[in-house]
Amino acid sequence: MAEGKKGFFGRLVEGLQKTRDNIVSGIDSIFSGFSAIDDDFYEEIEETLIMGDLGISTTMKVMEDLRQQVKEQHIKEPSECKALLMDSLKRQMDLGENAYEFENRKSVVLVIGVNGVGKTTSIGKLAGQLKDQGKKVILAAADTFRAAAVEQLTEWAGRAGVEIIAHQEGSDPAAVVYDAVAAAKARGADVLICDTAGRLHNKKNLMEELKKIDRVITREYPDAYRETLVVLDGTTGQNALAQARQFMEAADVTGIILTKLDGTAKGGIAVAIQSELGIPVKYIGIGEQIDDLQKFDADAFINALFA
Repeated sequence: MAEGKKGFFGRLVEGLQKTRDNIVSGIDSIFSGFSAIDDDFYEEIEETLIMGDLGISTTMKVMEDLRQQVKEQHIKEPSECKALLMDSLKRQMDLGENAYEFENRKSVVLVIGVNGVGKTTSIGKLAGQLKDQGKKVILAAADTFRAAAVEQLTEWAGRAGVEIIAHQEGSDPAAVVYDAVAAAKARGADVLICDTAGRLHNKKNLMEELKKIDRVITREYPDAYRETLVVLDGTTGQNALAQARQFMEAADVTGIILTKLDGTAKGGIAVAIQSELGIPVKYIGIGEQIDDLQKFDADAFINALFA
C-alpha cells in the first residue's frame, strides 16, 4: 500500500510539473531574489499566485496569513517564507476530515459534470476501485441525452467488472435511476453510482431533472447515504470554479472530482475551490490509468507542487 502511495506521489509530482513551472519556479526566484521582506516582495508572490489560478480571493487570504506568520515569528529572511507559504496554502485547503463515508454505507452517489470534463472516465475508475475493495457496485446510465454516453459508460462498466442499468438514449433519466435503485436493493449493492447530465447552458432543465432524480431516490431508497460529486476539468482554471458555483445552485454538492491535473499549469485551482467554495476536492485525476484517480490529500498535493 505504501508503495502504491509512493508511486502515486511520484506521478503527482510529475503530473503537477506544468503548475509547478507556472507557480513555484516564480515563487522560488522571488525567495532567492529578494534580500528583504517588503511590500514589493509580497506583491511579487501575490501576482504569481493569482497567475497560477489561485484566484484573487484565495490569494488575498493566503497573503494575509503569510504576513501574519512572518510578523508573529519575527521572520527576517525571504527564503524562510517558503515553508510558511506552504503551510498557509495547506490551511486554505483544510476543511477537516475529507469524508468518504459513502464507501462504508449503502449509498447512492450522483455524479454531475458537463461534457468533456472526464465524468464517465472518473465514474469508471471510481467503480473499479470500489470493486477492488470488495464492494458490490452498480452503475446507472442516467446521462441519457448525450450521444454515446450510455455506450461509453457500458464500456467502463465492463472494464471495472461491475453491473450497469441503462435505458435507450433519450429516455427519462429519473426512470433509469428508479430501475437502478430497484436493482441495487434487490442485489444488495453497496454503492450505486449514477451518471447524471450536466447541461449548464440550460440550468433550469438540469435543476428539474436533478430534483426529479432526488425525489425518486428519497422515495424508493430513503435509507441510502447520499453523495453528490461534481467533476471539473482542472485545465479550465477559474472557469472550473464558476462551473462548480452553478452546479451548487442546482444540487447539494458534497465533493469535487478534479480531473486532468497532469496536463495543466492551472493546478492552483484545487486550492481555490476548497478555499472559496468550502467544498472538498475528494478525488483528483492525473492520468488515464484506473489508479490515476486518487483520494485527494492536501498535504501531498502542496508537497508535490513544491517538490
